[in-house]
Amino acid sequence: MNEVLLKTDKLCKTFSNGGLQQHVLRNIDLQLYRGDFTVIMGASGAGKSTLLYALSGMDTPSIGTITFGDTVISDLSQDGLAVFRRNHCGFVFQQIYLIDGMSVMDNVLSAGLLVNKDKKAVVARAKELFAAVDISEETQRKFPTQISGGEAQRVGIVRALVNNPEILFADEPTGALNSQTGLDVLDTLTKFNEQGQSVVMVTHDMRSARRGNRILYLKDGVILGECDLGKYVHGDEARHEKLSAFLAEMGW
Repeated sequence: MNEVLLKTDKLCKTFSNGGLQQHVLRNIDLQLYRGDFTVIMGASGAGKSTLLYALSGMDTPSIGTITFGDTVISDLSQDGLAVFRRNHCGFVFQQIYLIDGMSVMDNVLSAGLLVNKDKKAVVARAKELFAAVDISEETQRKFPTQISGGEAQRVGIVRALVNNPEILFADEPTGALNSQTGLDVLDTLTKFNEQGQSVVMVTHDMRSARRGNRILYLKDGVILGECDLGKYVHGDEARHEKLSAFLAEMGW
């Protein structure tokens, strides 16, 4: 039985828009398991990113609870949520948000030193991760404006993992990349997941979604269905066919 890492109970999110209530998430009961690569899919406006932000403590639900281990994170203050995110979560976004005035290495160290004051240990961890994603020492000394989009996204993944997060949240991580660099980023995420890293990724891209072992499909703020693909195997055509059939059934 897989270990439950995070769960929700009757999770709802409502926004007010000109006096009207917009119900973006509706009574979501969900369990995320340690070591899974969970993919959240759905049409534009289905609530995918809103769900990701709620699960990660970047946003708070209107109703319902989110529990991580023994902690009900939906009850935490904003300061408490910031501490939770730093200690337990990593984030990779479509826009990478590296700081232009800092070197690639310093961008990563600035995140690591927020949690671990042992600079030698943080540098060692950063170098280990840079080696794992094929970012050379020369590139580590460069500024974000001097590297490619694919390199920048891999740096973003290193920054997200430098604090050994229990969950890595990724919101359309290949959305701004060309086909080959997007594939490199997917390979990187897959490699870390194979090493035990839990990943939750929002995507609208079939190629990206195939990397997940569990696919959740959202429609109008509700989980309409889910598909178990098993662990990723490169070139598995049956995997593609199973996902395609599932998405067709969901109305993709």
